[in-house]
Amino acid sequence: MNIPEFGAVLRALHDLAPNDVNDRLAQLARHAGAVDVVAYLVDFEQSMLFPIPDRGVHVDLPVGEPVRGTLQGRAFTERKLVSEPSDAGVLVCVPIFEGSECTGVLALTLRSDPNDDDRRLCEELGMFAGAAISIAARYTDLYNLVRRRKAMSLPASMQWDLLPPLRLSTNEATSNGLLEPAYDIGGDSFDHAANGFNLDVAILDAMGHGLAASLTASLAVGCYRHDRREGQPLRLMHEHLDAVVADRFGGAAFVTGQLARLDVRTGELTWVNAGHPGPLLVRDRRVVRALRCQPSLPWGLGGRLREQAVEMLRPGDGVVFYTDGVVEGRSSGGESFGIDRLVEAIEEAASSRAPTEVIVRQAIHEVLRYQNDRLRDDATLVWVDWHPSP
Repeated sequence: MNIPEFGAVLRALHDLAPNDVNDRLAQLARHAGAVDVVAYLVDFEQSMLFPIPDRGVHVDLPVGEPVRGTLQGRAFTERKLVSEPSDAGVLVCVPIFEGSECTGVLALTLRSDPNDDDRRLCEELGMFAGAAISIAARYTDLYNLVRRRKAMSLPASMQWDLLPPLRLSTNEATSNGLLEPAYDIGGDSFDHAANGFNLDVAILDAMGHGLAASLTASLAVGCYRHDRREGQPLRLMHEHLDAVVADRFGGAAFVTGQLARLDVRTGELTWVNAGHPGPLLVRDRRVVRALRCQPSLPWGLGGRLREQAVEMLRPGDGVVFYTDGVVEGRSSGGESFGIDRLVEAIEEAASSRAPTEVIVRQAIHEVLRYQNDRLRDDATLVWVDWHPSP
């Protein structure tokens, strides 16, 4: 394989038309000696990979590849290059990253087994695909629609537009979030951002379901982001959130949640709790305890901030924030999922040494399976890891 000129890659990204990503990928792949290039995006439930169509927007979904049990799925799950012989040569699959979030897989065919240079170039083509899709997605609905396996409710569509990238990663810390049901969520949301030496995280659960809950969550997230960007401390963020929700709804609606700030230099986690279930501390892939913070009233119901808790993390520690829909879901027999099953699901997934985003997905899918894929309430997990450089 030949290495494309760096300038050619930059030119390929410049003035990229929304529907031209496949063409540009094919051009670069041919220049590098590869053929049969297919870019896949994972659906919102992260169970299927669908190829990006060449043209059109409101088209029937092409046949996808399941994440489980396929070569494309292995590349997505393991976040690395995988390959196997094919009729035309060797099929190579590499993950597509948009920033630090893996959103799909690039599959291409080589004439022979890839050497180290070939493998590196395939990985770089995957990086280019992520950059191209990320840029083009700002100007088209194509990539959003490819990721939909079925019709999405208006509240769910609003919430997905509100969410940040599901994965945020820095040299010192990582945050991974996921929520279900993907196509009918209403009141749950989360946010995270890396600002200087701080990793800020919020998880929110607006009262009720449907459009009303989605509107309440949108107001709460907007207020939180405004204060975070203004550099406000957690105490003032909490007070402003309470005042804004109370002023808008007059006590008729409220939001539970937690706001947290991790100092990535020291591992000091500071957090406040507005009537929400306490997060779990994970150490050495085991849940060691729930973190404690005296809960204040939910935002919108008034009352003072009762406590701003501090937890000193150790290198490698993780903190799992979750909404009540995770533990309060019930089986067909009426039995609650409960905190013990959540701990078991986290530890079982973590024992595989899989990446954190895979653990989060497996834990959420366990919640879905327990309720026969029919959740009574939104279920959201956010896992924050602290892994400082030596």
